[in-house]
Amino acid sequence: MSAPAPQSHTVDEAAAGARLDVFLQSLHDEISRSRLQNLISDGDVTVNGAHVRPSYRVREGDTIELIIPEPIKLAAEAQDIPLDIVYEDEALLVVDKPTRMTVHPAPGSPNGTLVNALLHHCNDLSGINGVLRPGIVHRLDRDTTGLLVVAKNDDAHRVLAAQLEQRQMDRRYLALVWGQLETATRVEAALGRHPRDRLRMAVVESGRHAVTHVTAVNTHTFTTQVELRLETGRTHQIRVHMQHIGHPVFGDPVYGGRNRVDGIEPGLRPMARSMLAGIDRQALHARLLGFDHPDGRHLEFTSPPPEDMASLLRGAGTQA
Repeated sequence: MSAPAPQSHTVDEAAAGARLDVFLQSLHDEISRSRLQNLISDGDVTVNGAHVRPSYRVREGDTIELIIPEPIKLAAEAQDIPLDIVYEDEALLVVDKPTRMTVHPAPGSPNGTLVNALLHHCNDLSGINGVLRPGIVHRLDRDTTGLLVVAKNDDAHRVLAAQLEQRQMDRRYLALVWGQLETATRVEAALGRHPRDRLRMAVVESGRHAVTHVTAVNTHTFTTQVELRLETGRTHQIRVHMQHIGHPVFGDPVYGGRNRVDGIEPGLRPMARSMLAGIDRQALHARLLGFDHPDGRHLEFTSPPPEDMASLLRGAGTQA
């Protein structure tokens, strides 16, 4: 098998001064920054023909060549875990992810992930995102449920990743949030690692550009059912953005979704506590996914919320 051809990029004036790994991720959003750093350190990236560190600051006119090696094997273990497959063909599949399932193996959680299940279901998955994330085009948090598209080969992965990068993939979420929202809202706030807690994300001036569109569906006394559309797809984006505007996702244990009871009218607090007792995660569900198939067809899929969230929404409706 011949070696993959290098991909060449020339740094323009606007990008000059960025770290090499950050510059490459701006062009290859389908590849994680940590994987890009590994590729640079392994010698698969050159700048003007020379090997440099991931922290190298690119200069206008630099010629950067990147080789994405073909994976030798899929390192994650195939495991017989049930999957809710909404659609499947030779290029891709769409799955409805349950709660309590991490998308791909990571330190401390090598098993029971969506990738482990996918490897058992189908041996052929794209290798662009590395041996621990085969086929993964985009992600959902462990306790966020709903629709994900998975690429079976590298050609499909490139087509789908390009739609993500160009903001052509339609991803809509259903959520219950604290407080009353009456109108549509556009949240634009850069996201990055929390300065004091590296396991959390936060709105930070030096973060990556992030935009979420929020539309109120049903407004209740102390909660609102909303639809959210992602314009970008950063880690924990919806959860951080909703906390940022003062309407955290109901039940969210990390971003303020379980500590708002004392802020509502005393007479409503028993209902709020009862609703919180019924869901032990963020009330967030990826309900709609639309994209163009590599063969040119436009596909769109919807998913109803799982029972814990459906029951919560029914309870929320009794507030009005």
